[in-house]
Amino acid sequence: MDIQVTALGAIIGLIIAIILIFIKTPPVYGLLIGALAGGLIGGASLAETIELMIGGAQGMMTAILRILAAGILAGVLIETGAAESIARTIISKIGETRALFALALATLILTTVGVFIDISVITVAPIALIIAKNTNISKTSILLAMIGGGKAGNIMSPNPNTIAISDAFETPLTSVMLAGVIPGIVALFVTYFLAKRLTNKGVAVTLDDIDSDETSDIELPSFIKALSGPVVAVILLSLRPLFDIVIDPMIALPLGGMAGSLIMGKFKGIIDQASFGLSKMSNVAVLLIGTGLIAGIISNSTLGDVLINFISDIGLPIYLLAPLSGIMMSAATASTTSGSIVASSVFSTTIMESGITAISGAAMIHAGATVLDHLPHGSFYHATGGSVQMNFKDRLKVIPYETLVGLVITIISVIIFGVLG
Repeated sequence: MDIQVTALGAIIGLIIAIILIFIKTPPVYGLLIGALAGGLIGGASLAETIELMIGGAQGMMTAILRILAAGILAGVLIETGAAESIARTIISKIGETRALFALALATLILTTVGVFIDISVITVAPIALIIAKNTNISKTSILLAMIGGGKAGNIMSPNPNTIAISDAFETPLTSVMLAGVIPGIVALFVTYFLAKRLTNKGVAVTLDDIDSDETSDIELPSFIKALSGPVVAVILLSLRPLFDIVIDPMIALPLGGMAGSLIMGKFKGIIDQASFGLSKMSNVAVLLIGTGLIAGIISNSTLGDVLINFISDIGLPIYLLAPLSGIMMSAATASTTSGSIVASSVFSTTIMESGITAISGAAMIHAGATVLDHLPHGSFYHATGGSVQMNFKDRLKVIPYETLVGLVITIISVIIFGVLG
């Protein structure tokens, strides 16, 4: 499109969207209003602004279709009890003496196999509260352990962010997932170190925090069977880089989910499992439409040029545009998914034209999007705080530590894909 919006207009549009989301406006409407305001303030006519917004939303359709298809795998993991089985097995094997590491590892593995990070935390939280009560560990400590582990797993998972980023950079999904492995592993140990330091800081767990229903025995699939769906999905996705056999995530992820359901003996309930997964992914898909609306304005603004000039003027290497854009957009949307998608759709072309490879740009944007995705105007902040019954004020105190975990992920990714190339 030949229509161009000023950087100031794009920034004001983002600020308006943030304010609206912060005051509890449904995110898709906040993003829609912010996009509309940004286009008009940036000098485009009403018709031109609508054209840019529609174009941005249309650009999200490929990612949305793949994300909706991925709902089958997510639904199977949650509805069959596979996610809970994975979490309980890991925690029981490692034991309460290393409880914080067990909690971090459990949420890492759950997010890695395809469960949303907030659902992973909610799944592990009841077990975490019981362990915390038995070992006198604070809520702050267990919540950081779960969030940090979730962030570490989130960047190497076949989730909406990796799907959308791989689409924007036209690089295999498995490559984007593998790019997050080393930063994720480092972040896991940093999370454990930070959580250990918070063991006696913050609010203590009481008996009222523990739901007695969660302590009862539930018939769960075995650990091996619980992992079968994600393993099948990863094998199918790996055929492209290994043997040049292309199986799109829109096929591989649902097949993995169905295979897992069959192996666990739960295939009779596949319709309910798929419906549950669709209900979770539908929220993401609607959010991505709003994300696309504002991405259409930002990508056709001079904001990218302003950022590039700023980085050049202060003497920083141009590859820092990738993580900085991820950080900025995740802060604006309070979401890893929306932040990484806006940043990749807006800056992917500029990043690759500057000589940075597609996988390097994708990895650094994805890492940057984990730094500020937990701010209070997003749902993740409230869902994770609610999982351990933590009030708003106490939940705020966790933000510096989870930001540090995101920064560690970003720094390691920048060293690997920026400094070392």
